[in-house]
Amino acid sequence: MNFDYTDKVKGLQAKLLSFMDEHIYPNENRFYQEIAANRAKGNAWVPTQLVEELKPKARAAGLWNLFLPRSPRAPEGLSNLEYAPLCEIMGRVPFAAEVFNSSAPDTGNMETFERYASEALKDQWLEPLLRGDIRSAFLMTEPAVASSDATNIQCSIVRDGDAYVINGTKWWSSGAGDPRCAVYIVMGKTNPDAPRHEQQSMVVVPANAAGVKVVRPLSVFGYDDAPHGHMEITLTNVRVPVENMLLGEGRGFEIAQGRLGPGRIHHCMRTIGAADRALELLCKRISSRVAFGKPVSAQGVWHERIADARIMIEQARLLTLKAAYMMDTVGNKTARAEIAMIKVIAPNMACQIIDWAIQAHGAAGVSDDFPLAYSYANQRTLRLADGPDEVHRQSIAKLELAKHLVTASQEIEMPVTRGC
Repeated sequence: MNFDYTDKVKGLQAKLLSFMDEHIYPNENRFYQEIAANRAKGNAWVPTQLVEELKPKARAAGLWNLFLPRSPRAPEGLSNLEYAPLCEIMGRVPFAAEVFNSSAPDTGNMETFERYASEALKDQWLEPLLRGDIRSAFLMTEPAVASSDATNIQCSIVRDGDAYVINGTKWWSSGAGDPRCAVYIVMGKTNPDAPRHEQQSMVVVPANAAGVKVVRPLSVFGYDDAPHGHMEITLTNVRVPVENMLLGEGRGFEIAQGRLGPGRIHHCMRTIGAADRALELLCKRISSRVAFGKPVSAQGVWHERIADARIMIEQARLLTLKAAYMMDTVGNKTARAEIAMIKVIAPNMACQIIDWAIQAHGAAGVSDDFPLAYSYANQRTLRLADGPDEVHRQSIAKLELAKHLVTASQEIEMPVTRGC
């Protein structure tokens, strides 16, 4: 692969870096102050004015919907390899991706609508998502089962004439706390008697459908991520038209693999940006502080940590770029090992570097005066989201073992060496 970015990507990088310097970094405190002010008024679940103000500016700058490749509805969309360095920049600030209409779970849901939905569903839901008029949620994980094995999912989707009836409980439904969240993509079981990976399906559910109840927000290390949120939701006799089924009954796993590949790599791209910023903050902090008669930056332990951090970031970036390149050229299925590898490597790498940065900041590092504590909470969560480390490692190991399986008849005996 060519490791140099195209002139087009370099131009977008320059635009995005300028936008971040002008509009994102100076407004980080304002973003969290707005949420705190809304919380003090009794309702933190209100979209921030800041993000709504910045969206038109991002669109005018040509920095809108860059994540969606090969879509006639989003001609500005880039390939995964082109998008990688831009997504990385967005990841340096947690709320930045939304400004560019490139935040999870909307990106994964838009990919799903684009690849698997009917034209009618695209008109109804994809178009307003691409405009940034609404938001969405993906309802897969359930509290009563080990959802790392998606075949455990019990939410039922039953055909009743010209409708499907849905019953179940979901949680960690990211984005469902936002009052602009208008649509869910729900994974559930349509045929419990089908082969193991053909029991599940995905269906589109309006968020205001009768029988949908948002029970509560779930916190991540004490953060509720308002106004985005990670919600527990019950679906009780929710009815949707049969036309809301994506691709067909029993094809939920097929859709999940198509959806989660891009979603995972986008997370990893943003993770690299978060780690890179943590290293930057670490270096600035230890260069500005004196302890035991000399700058903290002169202490040898920090030299080792800085060097290791840079090595770890570059390793993760290169593997992410390789995965993006393979997704573009040979498809998500062939790139599944690389996608699994980056999903393990990137958040583990970021957690370690952010932890070092927190240590460099002392007590300030665990406060909300700096972005490190919240960034750590986000990255630690990614070791679970979109599949835990253990599941991805298992997938990698299975693929590796498959390369080297030798049947008994194919085994080669080592020659016996006789003594001279």
